[in-house]
Amino acid sequence: MAERRVNVGWAEGLHARPASIFVRAATATGVPVTIAKSDGNAVNAASMLAVLGLGAQGGEEIVLASGAEGADAALDRLAKLVSEGLEELPETV
Repeated sequence: MAERRVNVGWAEGLHARPASIFVRAATATGVPVTIAKSDGNAVNAASMLAVLGLGAQGGEEIVLASGAEGADAALDRLAKLVSEGLEELPETV
């Protein structure tokens, strides 16, 4: 199981627009990914309601995980997106 621990880079946390950006990026990886607060239960990263339900705040640590083939590359891309608070996932990442 591959895992990345990152701090949320969006000041407002994973709410509304940032959550939408993250969910679209997670879906685009084509790899099943989970997201969790460091002390909480993992939820499907491709589910907008599940991601919003986490209530992850800016600066809070989250855990991205996947056991699928290609997980390392997908998690690296998502970790960069979350930690840097990017508005979209760069093609070069």
